[in-house]
Amino acid sequence: MHNTPAPQNDESKAPVNGDDKRWNTRALIVDDDAPIRELLIDYLARFNIHASGVADGAGMRQALHAEHFDVVVLDLMLPGEDGLALCRWLRSESDIPILMLTARCEPTDRIIGLELGADDYMAKPFEPRELVARIQTILRRVRDDRSEQRANIRFDGWRLNSVLRQLICADGLVVPLSNAEFRLLWVFIERPRRVLSREQLLDAARGRSIEAFDRSIDLLVSRLRQKLGDDPKSPQLIKTVRGEGYLFDARDIG
Repeated sequence: MHNTPAPQNDESKAPVNGDDKRWNTRALIVDDDAPIRELLIDYLARFNIHASGVADGAGMRQALHAEHFDVVVLDLMLPGEDGLALCRWLRSESDIPILMLTARCEPTDRIIGLELGADDYMAKPFEPRELVARIQTILRRVRDDRSEQRANIRFDGWRLNSVLRQLICADGLVVPLSNAEFRLLWVFIERPRRVLSREQLLDAARGRSIEAFDRSIDLLVSRLRQKLGDDPKSPQLIKTVRGEGYLFDARDIG
């Protein structure tokens, strides 16, 4: 890596306490080169990224078990398990973003790393500022992807757009929902295959827009069943559990 001078101590430098609310991102640096770890930890702090450093796979696993991290910066050449093996293990255990580093310029390493699930790849030497930019890009992309997944929930041929509050059937037709119907469906989707009492559902679905006279969760469930095409005599999606409440029995939620 280019010899980037370490920042001088000044009042603008963030504290090293990773629990400080000013930290926006937590990064784990896995590299057996101690000077590089120390330089990156110091440099990333200038961009509100709290970084911890470890030298090998054992240290990585221990750190991941002890703390939450938003991104792992993983060197390819490590003692013991190499970066590719650790990338494979990480991806089997978690969807945490991975940025791989290598001093080798073999294109096959890059291809294998990306195929194993790394989100990005940088060759040494590199500018620390580029590493920051890559981390920010990865995290922005991950957040956008997760927001998109969260915005569009699919279940048993239906799609619920939580941003537009639209229920969309398999052929693309939009089925309008009232605010209360949307909230009720959202509660069901968040707690599938669990028996929910009428009181639980009413508290979650009521909001400020439902007037006092419209306190019947049974009526709300009936209206929602109708819009979902769920036969009230033999419902498949919203099932009645006698004496207890209702259960949302969708089998394909994602």
